Amino acid sequence: MILPAIPDFVRDFDISYSTSSWLLSAYIIAAAVMTPIAGRLSDIYGKKKMLLIVMAIYTVGVVAGRFATNIEFMLFARALQGVGMAMFPISFGIIRESLPEKKFATAQTIFSSTFPAGAIIGLVGGAVIIQNFGWQATFLVILPIAIALWIVILKFMHIPSPTLPENDHTPMDKSIDIKGTILLTITIVSFLSGITFLESKETGYYVAGLFIISAISLAAFIIIEKRASQPLLDLSLMKNRNFLPPTMILMLVFLSIFTVYLTVPVMVRSPVPLGFGGDALAVANVQLPFMVVFLVTTVISGFILNKVKNTKLTLLGTIISTIGFFLLVMFHSTETMVAIGLTVLAVGLSLSIAGGFNVILTSVPMQVTGIALGMTMLLDLVGMSVGPVFAGIFQDAYRGSVSGVAGEFPTETAYVLIFIAAALISLTSVILSIMVSRRKIIQQQ
Repeated sequence: MILPAIPDFVRDFDISYSTSSWLLSAYIIAAAVMTPIAGRLSDIYGKKKMLLIVMAIYTVGVVAGRFATNIEFMLFARALQGVGMAMFPISFGIIRESLPEKKFATAQTIFSSTFPAGAIIGLVGGAVIIQNFGWQATFLVILPIAIALWIVILKFMHIPSPTLPENDHTPMDKSIDIKGTILLTITIVSFLSGITFLESKETGYYVAGLFIISAISLAAFIIIEKRASQPLLDLSLMKNRNFLPPTMILMLVFLSIFTVYLTVPVMVRSPVPLGFGGDALAVANVQLPFMVVFLVTTVISGFILNKVKNTKLTLLGTIISTIGFFLLVMFHSTETMVAIGLTVLAVGLSLSIAGGFNVILTSVPMQVTGIALGMTMLLDLVGMSVGPVFAGIFQDAYRGSVSGVAGEFPTETAYVLIFIAAALISLTSVILSIMVSRRKIIQQQ
């Protein structure tokens, strides 16, 4: 809902384009940290209880966003809202445990379709609200919906509490990897902060320090995870040849998509000739085809999965996505051209997600599904958070002015470099998909 308002945040909070990328990154970082934690807590205390807690924190974040008057408080509110993403592995785990494998592809499709469906409503509704009432009103609209969902979970969802396996009388280990959580947060935040300040020539030592801190905390995180009895991330899963490659593919897919997707509102709302000179509704019109096609192909992909190997579906999706990015590189001079490029991306994204997640879910034991999904979502969210920061750097590095309009705006060079970077990242995911598909064929022979 707030995507069309990105230029408004830049103006109202007097921030740079790279700083504005943190409106999405703060949300995603919180999601990245909380996703594996929520998955672990749901295994210990029950999925319903964790859904209620996650929804409550999200609702507080929505209220806080309405009253934000500066970028610092807004980032805090966005982080609270990002906790809501932690319900993804919990919900997926419920579906995985409740249905037989032959019905899982269909259930996965229905569940996955809620994301583009919600995005369609949010994009169009958010644009209308922002255009007529300002970005603050978007949070007021979401508030009663969030409260209603919390009540639905409380009153109507009946999920069995976690139980020990039959003949297993060993008490459940309820420990939480607090040290790992802190180190993971430091690693992600310092890394993204370093990327954000890359374009600032006066802070070279500061940037180097942030990257050093990120590297040290990552090394410490790996050491602690190997020693922890209940690690935040099960690093042994990385040895599973069917788990790591599709997880890396999905991370690259989300990294490339989010590099471009946050760029579009700025391009549409920047003044002519540096942009299209549109308003919030124009942003929705350009991005709406992406969301509609994403919804349709997400639904269709579930049925395709029953007839086509998940590795082939992943490969097809990454190829189509790469074609979409190169279309944006070559053709982005009008809103229609950008909308067409995004539409092609939507097809590739939905097929990649359906195939990639299915490979992961069918290649790990049932009892570690929650952990596997948490790790996958963590890496995906890291990709999502890095993409907008890269886009913000290009937008700040290549700016120009328009006669009669106050301020500076990203130039054509910035957009071309963003699209090229996303295309190259997507091309890497194609190469990985080919490797996964070939290895699968060799194993079957």
